[in-house]
Amino acid sequence: RGFTDALKIRTMRSSLALMVGLAAMAAPSMAFNGVGPAFGLRAHSSLASKMSAPARPLRAMAGFGASRMLSDDRTIATTRMLPAVRNSEVKMSSGTSSTEGKTGGGIDVGLIVCFALWYLGNYYYNITNKFALKAAGGAAGFPITIATLQLGVGCIYALFLWAAPDARRFPKVTKDDLLKMMPVAFCSAAAHSFSVFALSAGAVSFGQIVKAAEPAFAALLGVMLYNKQVSLGKWLCLVPVIGGVVLASVKELDFAWSALITACAANLFAAFKANENAKLMSTPGIKDRLENVGNQFAFTMIFSFLMTLPVMFIKEGAKLKEFLPIWKTNPVLSYNLIASGLWFYAYNELATMTIKKTSAVTQSVANTAKRVIVIVGVAIVLQESLDPIKLLGCGIGIGGVFLYSIIDNIFPPAKK
Repeated sequence: RGFTDALKIRTMRSSLALMVGLAAMAAPSMAFNGVGPAFGLRAHSSLASKMSAPARPLRAMAGFGASRMLSDDRTIATTRMLPAVRNSEVKMSSGTSSTEGKTGGGIDVGLIVCFALWYLGNYYYNITNKFALKAAGGAAGFPITIATLQLGVGCIYALFLWAAPDARRFPKVTKDDLLKMMPVAFCSAAAHSFSVFALSAGAVSFGQIVKAAEPAFAALLGVMLYNKQVSLGKWLCLVPVIGGVVLASVKELDFAWSALITACAANLFAAFKANENAKLMSTPGIKDRLENVGNQFAFTMIFSFLMTLPVMFIKEGAKLKEFLPIWKTNPVLSYNLIASGLWFYAYNELATMTIKKTSAVTQSVANTAKRVIVIVGVAIVLQESLDPIKLLGCGIGIGGVFLYSIIDNIFPPAKK
């Protein structure tokens, strides 16, 4: 079945937006001096110390959907996150069989495009998120405020899609449906907040390596709280996952206990979220009332934002008077905060839609490849340490995650 069959394309413009947007994202990177043509971006370590530098005016760039991403005294090109799939809806159920959207060789072009955009969205989110955090002072600055405002940006985007003509229909959900979404939203808010704090306290590559150990948390929670069975093969695969994280931590130059602890907390809540989401989707009729994954993700984003607001005011409310002048005078912060919020919303929604239309093995390969690309790519762009021992630990950990995902397919557990 073609992935494109699950997308109800209302106009040809949305498909063109996907392809041209991808081209607009990749092409400008070749024109900028940086670490290499594959990335074309470079962050300065002096970013936080130059927060008081005069703001450079934003000027429009030529090309489809292009805008400017600022880092220190440089301008870096990226695409503006327009509603890439705003004219499409992805049903929660599987699509009908058809060959439309494939080439003569049976290649699902739509699926390939969505995978590419998912990877690029995650890649650019991590970069813009780190730029915004650095501009606001890192872990000692406003990580919770930035995490909350990123969710707020996503809320505005979700409301826009509901309000825009021929974009996304508002679902006919009940009050009980909304209440049942609260646990998922709470876990999503906590996972995002802890993740942002972890990335502010240490290197992005290190945070991503620790987050790759999420299956260990999911396995423990599943057995202890959700009555799930985990095969012996999966338990054994957790050994290289945990060992890889430990090995990567040994040679992490930017190691901080706060980064490790909060990244683990993000894993814990992400595991809770996955289990709670499975419970939610098992509720009779809720899939039909939500209509598509986009609507489900929009509600989760809105509720997560509302739940994070009080935490922001409690933790950093007294410092907001310091945050506002930085926001007004430093475009590095303002632009990258907005951009990271849009990237976060878009890549998560696209990942959800893409994963729902692939097999378990494909999901495992895709997630493994995504983590490798993000960890190595972002480390190069942000000039983070890539010690051989750290890379070895990263490889062992991610390899363990991949094996964990497919071990039951290779060695099916004995039926009880």
